[in-house]
Amino acid sequence: MSKATTNAGDDDEIVTVNFKVTQSFLDEIDDTWQGRGFNSRSEFIRYTLRDATEFPTFDRDELVALLQAEEDIRDGRTMSAEEAREQFGTDGDE
Repeated sequence: MSKATTNAGDDDEIVTVNFKVTQSFLDEIDDTWQGRGFNSRSEFIRYTLRDATEFPTFDRDELVALLQAEEDIRDGRTMSAEEAREQFGTDGDE
């Protein structure tokens, strides 16, 4: 299923990396790669790490800001678009 490759160039050496995870997390990883049609755990981990490196989604600060915004919405600390335009002096056509 996956088109993940090692992307090793002619001069790139393949290096083995070891890391530790809990058994329950490893079980989740195994369920995921098998359920998504990857050929092996290693292929899935390479694909996932490459994807996270090439297309990072949130860094910690962005996640904290997103969570704060959710709290503001829940606690009613928001304003309408019209109120924002008035407060910040924009006309909405930009």
